[in-house]
Amino acid sequence: MVRPPAVAGLFYPSDARELAREIDLLCAGVQGKSRALACVVPHAGYMYSGHVAGAVYSSIEIARHCILLGPRHFPRGQPMAILTQGAFATPFGNAPIDEGLATELARASPLLREDSVAHAREHSLEVQLPFLQRLRRDLRFVPVVLGTDRYGAIEELGHAVAQVVKAQKEPVLVIASSDMNHYESDAITRAKDHRAIARVLELAPRALYETVRNEGITMCGYAATVAMLIAAHDLGAMEATLIRYATSAEVNGEFDRVVGYAGVIVR
Repeated sequence: MVRPPAVAGLFYPSDARELAREIDLLCAGVQGKSRALACVVPHAGYMYSGHVAGAVYSSIEIARHCILLGPRHFPRGQPMAILTQGAFATPFGNAPIDEGLATELARASPLLREDSVAHAREHSLEVQLPFLQRLRRDLRFVPVVLGTDRYGAIEELGHAVAQVVKAQKEPVLVIASSDMNHYESDAITRAKDHRAIARVLELAPRALYETVRNEGITMCGYAATVAMLIAAHDLGAMEATLIRYATSAEVNGEFDRVVGYAGVIVR
């Protein structure tokens, strides 16, 4: 199965040459790359959050194997959905699913379900792929989207990700796709976002989960980020660094109703 792009021409250019130029610009200016266990990147249209994602991706070595964790924005499909076969089409061509790694993860986390419906229109993983393809031409990835808010299920997935990553002979980069607070003022969004970001920088998954839920922070990919942090802890993470933060107001000048974007690297 090849999943066709859902947001090409909307969130990012549908023409391969134009897309390459845009990604190159978004990733320009960074000197030197370092190894990372994991990262958090946003998934809005490139005009809004591409510079944040580009700052992260251009700062790290992109592993040939990646596990992408993101939210399921739409109600259709399984609450914990994986695909273990096929590819995602982008303007750069097909990005193949890492069938071996995906199958291992599905076995390690029994709550995951094979489900193309949950992935069909979801953009949170799709918008990452052109960056990854541009920076790593032999990319193979595992797609997982989450619609659950149960901590126990998220925790199980995080431990399973770490278990599978540890068993690999080659490095695996774990990517959590998330935007931050949605549709409040710029001032409120920045305050809320930095409370959530502080928990990420502390490498504190349970504290992030509770902060987001208790303080009404509409961070759409918090479950993916919590799972990533649990995996990173099991993999021996020592620090997390905020690479870039922005809000949509910086692009459109609308400060009354914004979305926040954070880029974090975990080492």
